Amino acid sequence: MGRCNGRCTLVGFCCLQLVAALERQIFDFLGYQWAPILANFLHIMAVILGIFGTIQYRSKYLMMYAVWLVLWVGWNAFIICFYLEVGRLSQDRDFIMTFNTSLHRSWWMENGPGCLVTPVMNSNLAPEDHHVITVSGCLLDYQYIEVVSSATQIFLALFGFVYACYVSKVFLEEEDSFDFIGGFDSYGYQAPQKTSHLQLQPLYTSG
Repeated sequence: MGRCNGRCTLVGFCCLQLVAALERQIFDFLGYQWAPILANFLHIMAVILGIFGTIQYRSKYLMMYAVWLVLWVGWNAFIICFYLEVGRLSQDRDFIMTFNTSLHRSWWMENGPGCLVTPVMNSNLAPEDHHVITVSGCLLDYQYIEVVSSATQIFLALFGFVYACYVSKVFLEEEDSFDFIGGFDSYGYQAPQKTSHLQLQPLYTSG
């Protein structure tokens, strides 16, 4: 029952990760955030791999999933530092998130709760095919929404990593102690005894 609980818990965390990643992918697509889109796609593939490995008793897949979660935690920690502008990181460097292909930022910047967007007409600051806006009245600034989203991803990844290591260890122990048909341990296996049968033939003498 303990093994089943561990597997079921891991599958549950993987499903939560999958839902959270899909939700994040949608909003990153709306904001044309190409770097997060790529990272989210890889994360979704890794989570699916983790679910498959858990259901099919594949410890190697779980190890790969656990290694990816370490990278995923690092990426989300970078996202948090980026939006909080820790150190030399600045949100003015759009190329970090968009590969310098657009001027878009987080979708929540203009669509956060309570945000009022006002376009600035005839602004010389706007490049071609773009416009300048002012955003005011937000109940929660977009950078904090992104920080909460990344913190949630880190929380789920840490729990997923712990359970992936645990379930993988259980699978490896089962593989090592598996008793094949006939048994290969010293107590269950007995070598066949060789017996020789000699048929005696009567000897006849002619006189």
